[in-house]
Amino acid sequence: MSQKKVVLAYSGGLDTSVILSWLVEKGYEVVAFVGNVGQKEDFEEIKSKALQTGASKVYVEDLRREFVTDYIFVALMGNAIYEGRYLLGTALARPLLAKRQVEIAEKEGATAVAHGATAKGNDQVRFELAYAALNPNLEIISPWKDPEFLSRFSGRSDMIEYARERGIPIKATAEKPYSEDENLMHISHEAGILEDPALRPPEDVFSHTVSPKEAPDEETLIKIHFKDGKPVKVVNLNTGEEKTDPLELFIYLNELGRINGIGRVDMIENRFIGIKSRGVYETPGATILWAAHRDLEGIAMDKEVMHLRDMLAPKFAELIYNGLWFSPEMDFLLAAFKKSQEAIDGSVTLSLYKGNVQPVGRESPTSLYDQQLSSMDVEGGFNALDSKGFINIHALRLKAHNIVLKTKDPYQWRKEI
Repeated sequence: MSQKKVVLAYSGGLDTSVILSWLVEKGYEVVAFVGNVGQKEDFEEIKSKALQTGASKVYVEDLRREFVTDYIFVALMGNAIYEGRYLLGTALARPLLAKRQVEIAEKEGATAVAHGATAKGNDQVRFELAYAALNPNLEIISPWKDPEFLSRFSGRSDMIEYARERGIPIKATAEKPYSEDENLMHISHEAGILEDPALRPPEDVFSHTVSPKEAPDEETLIKIHFKDGKPVKVVNLNTGEEKTDPLELFIYLNELGRINGIGRVDMIENRFIGIKSRGVYETPGATILWAAHRDLEGIAMDKEVMHLRDMLAPKFAELIYNGLWFSPEMDFLLAAFKKSQEAIDGSVTLSLYKGNVQPVGRESPTSLYDQQLSSMDVEGGFNALDSKGFINIHALRLKAHNIVLKTKDPYQWRKEI
């Protein structure tokens, strides 16, 4: 009987290193997959560690450009923000990682894929729903939901002891009192000391942004150019520096956001499985992009299209958060959003200053703004008498509603709230 092969999403941390060794013990040939989505890691060191721990082969894949163009910029089309605040940095990276993992499994002839996400979080759902959508024939191994694994490893101390017994390298640095997930779009901080929702995060938690109090006391003016709703150029109006390559453009916005203290969010969110959790996020570049894109839509997008898209945007964000990137409902929404972006062309000038992103000007060749028509000083072809009939028509249903109300004060209930 041939040895079963599994592709493991591998980070090089304690959990996935122990999982790799545990899978080898169970008789699997383990192919490790390391996805570079912008985290600051020594990937050669991670590759060496995976081989030392028992992997038969290691794939280290640079996915940063695809992450920007096919995930971040696509989320931008729908202004995806979960529960009004979270820009979905982790949630957007997971389907990309899962897709590449499945592709490697198919290439290697593996029968299974594995991940190290815990049973309380969102990532287990994001990985496993993506696996199911992309290749339902693959077995999914999720050790943190496996009774045998759980009976062996009740906590971190058991894993450290196991690693030492088997010569698995463990970093000697002190563990941070919270956990982090980092990629090109953001870094998240959660758990540990941050589980107290009343505790203000100490400044040393933050690594991707300076404190707004320490940011320069001078605004940075930039102009972001868009074509069909996607950013195509960033110009620093202070220095004249320009970026047009999508990856370089996004990295540059991250740097501008970092030095100006932009993109910090501290919130309580609702996980897909129903548990509330506290997340502290730093998302500098995307915060700037989202503000610019939404502002350009104000001048270049039809009113009714905008309002309809805005009704769909919370659902779009929820689908991303819940791991449904590869789903028929997502295909439907993305088709609608792509259509909505066909004329979102032009540029937005923004002021970056001490944690704030403020659009201060915009222009578009597809502008729907008519200065004469909207002016309070110029009639501009608008017949003021038309407004009388407009209001009368909209008042008809309100007058009818008043007739059927029997109480002397039909809105008394509002006073009693």
